[in-house]
Amino acid sequence: MANIIIKNEDYKYVFSPYVEPVARVAPGEEVIIYTEDAFKSRIKTSEDIPSKALAAVKFLNPQTGPVYIEGAAPGDTLKIEIIEIELTRDYAVSCFLKNFGGLTIEGLTGEKVWIWKLVDNKKSLYNEEIKIKIPVRPFFGTFGVAPELEAISTMAPGPFGGNMDVPDIAPGNTVFLPVYNEGALFYIGDCHAAQGEGELGGVACEITAKTTLKFDVIKGKKISWPRIESKDRIMAVGSARPMEDAARIAYAELIAWLVEDYEFTIEGAYQLLTQVGGLYVGNMVDTSYSLVASVHKKYLRRVEI
Repeated sequence: MANIIIKNEDYKYVFSPYVEPVARVAPGEEVIIYTEDAFKSRIKTSEDIPSKALAAVKFLNPQTGPVYIEGAAPGDTLKIEIIEIELTRDYAVSCFLKNFGGLTIEGLTGEKVWIWKLVDNKKSLYNEEIKIKIPVRPFFGTFGVAPELEAISTMAPGPFGGNMDVPDIAPGNTVFLPVYNEGALFYIGDCHAAQGEGELGGVACEITAKTTLKFDVIKGKKISWPRIESKDRIMAVGSARPMEDAARIAYAELIAWLVEDYEFTIEGAYQLLTQVGGLYVGNMVDTSYSLVASVHKKYLRRVEI
């Protein structure tokens, strides 16, 4: 049972190295953290049109943090196991915003709010208007550490993590982030109850949450971009514009991982990923796009024939 609970109202809207930590955590400790949704729960019904509900709002994507992890120092890697995500209300919200989203097509009439109700003991989401039920697949859209020098908007992704909107930042998986500051200074928020690859309309099924995490520090291991490990795959995230640069970053980081930890040569890793590498779009709407390159773990084991 986690003995540290972090629940604060002083949400942050930048990933900053200049903010006082809200808590200090020792490596190996399980921590419970509460998070707000991307709109700080200002949109509750289909009548809460964003231009009105958010009229006085300067910033979106409130973050809980930063959390100081004892022993973390520049040049280390922060390891975060996502043990559980509990959704803390009975509905999620999505919406179309003015001048935002992945498409401009005939038939889109402007702003609109979509309410997705949690059903089936919070295992599914149901929308009454389109009469469709989809599975709940919770993950954190925003998950990162403070950059070395800059304070960067919580709408942005980068080498530090941030607003990547990558569905594999989910329970059962482990995320690895580069450390730039003493204590790493970890931020989290923007939980999604579900989201398609690309986050096409720009807003997922946004929801409040409670998560259980376990932090650890890999001393002296320096990585350049976020990495994710699931039961079956290892993954690397690249964020950039244009999208092909994000893809190149993600694949280059994955090649580095194969060389560092799995005894591949650069050429061997490049050839393997050419044939069996996976690639998907986390988001195509943020300040930079995030892509995830992956390889199945079965290809990490050598065989002799």
